[in-house]
Amino acid sequence: MKAVKIYTTTYCGYCARAKDFLRRKGVAFDEVDVTGDDAQREMLVEKTGRRTVPQIFIGDEPIGGYTDMVALEQQGQLDPKLQA
Repeated sequence: MKAVKIYTTTYCGYCARAKDFLRRKGVAFDEVDVTGDDAQREMLVEKTGRRTVPQIFIGDEPIGGYTDMVALEQQGQLDPKLQA
């Protein structure tokens, strides 16, 4: 399975939902808390073009946030992306 990394903040409801979704799916992930870390947030904007969190990466591919991940799941595209 490809590595999953999720960038979050402590006050983000969608971040909590995304982590819960991944846990229920049995997907291990690394979490990077960017609360108050302007440099990390700017890096996310450079990599994804987005300022919002969560930002979820599968391997080196940014897939977006929680709703983007759920949409991939509903379309049957998430599991293939997770496969190594």
